[in-house]
Amino acid sequence: MKLSRPARRALLVVHVVVSAGWLGLTLGLLALGLTAVTTASPAAVEAAVRGMKLFADWLLPPLAVLTLLSGLVLALGTHWGLARHRWVFTKFWLTLATTAATVLALRPGVDGAVTAVAAGEPLPDAGDVLFGPVVSLTAYVFMTVISVLKPWGPTRRGRRKRPGGLRREGPVHSMTS
Repeated sequence: MKLSRPARRALLVVHVVVSAGWLGLTLGLLALGLTAVTTASPAAVEAAVRGMKLFADWLLPPLAVLTLLSGLVLALGTHWGLARHRWVFTKFWLTLATTAATVLALRPGVDGAVTAVAAGEPLPDAGDVLFGPVVSLTAYVFMTVISVLKPWGPTRRGRRKRPGGLRREGPVHSMTS
């Protein structure tokens, strides 16, 4: 399946916008997490973790899923392919991992922080509100860099699928020699 040029361009715009939104929300989460960890005001800690909960429950999951799906359709509907280029394959797996981490690790950590702070207890663990945003931000910046630079070249599958069967020059390895 190859996307038409207008469909590909529209989908690329959607992918860039939702990816940038995910990155922006992660920066917001990091700012709120840093506020929760560094402030001495219990009211500010509670406001920060409640803001994080809003992001983690309502905003991040849809953007994560839209980023994953739009990237997948772009990969499958263009010449890049999903497994033809190492940078595309890497982005796919990192996006899948960060989407899962958002749902399975970040949200429960933020929920635990909100529950503790709302009960009048101190923030249970700074890692609950800082680790997720730091790891996510690092992954998103890395994915942005490889999207721009497109490093590493094609995968073995990508080299086989080149038009005209073009292959990299070099020694031929055989199982029989």
